[in-house]
Amino acid sequence: MTESSPDWNESYETRETPWDTGLPSAELQRLLAQFEIAPCRTLELGCGTGTNAVHLAQRGFEVTGVDVAPLAIEQAREKAAAAGVTIDFRVVDLIKPAESFLKGPPFDFVFDRGVYHVIRRNALDGLLQTLERVTQPGSLYVTLTGNANDPNDAEDGPPRVAAEELCGELGGLFRLVQLREFHFDDVVIDEKPRDFLAWSATLRRR
Repeated sequence: MTESSPDWNESYETRETPWDTGLPSAELQRLLAQFEIAPCRTLELGCGTGTNAVHLAQRGFEVTGVDVAPLAIEQAREKAAAAGVTIDFRVVDLIKPAESFLKGPPFDFVFDRGVYHVIRRNALDGLLQTLERVTQPGSLYVTLTGNANDPNDAEDGPPRVAAEELCGELGGLFRLVQLREFHFDDVVIDEKPRDFLAWSATLRRR
């Protein structure tokens, strides 16, 4: 990550992780059904404590989950062990990942709840280079992002992206399959439920 990036490990130490609801993403489950995504070699970017990765593994997916926060990965491994599933969890900086990670076989499906909308502000090129290395033509990439159309106060919600920005920034590497608005599930900030508008973008690697 860049010098101006948040200390993600500290977020997990202090439990200031409103994005980590403890429940599998409803939007992920909807997309799996809509596109009939069969179990395959899958990468979750910014997997946090592993809730979505565990859900995918329970459905038969071969999952690798990566996060920049070592504490999140430690908790994810404990969660997978408790669920009785095998997941390859790794501490990875997606802007400057280790060569050993980049040299692995490509992934057929990549899921990202909130990584792109953070990294794009400082290191979009690094993220795109990593995505290019870990996917292949035909790979499916799903990213869930904050939405610039959200009428809520922008100060306490997720980073926001306009539709034209998302399409422009990801369109060179991926072909847009579907872009739809939805609301992030069960976000709680300062003990208050919040309802943030989001984008669900499904893209296919060119």
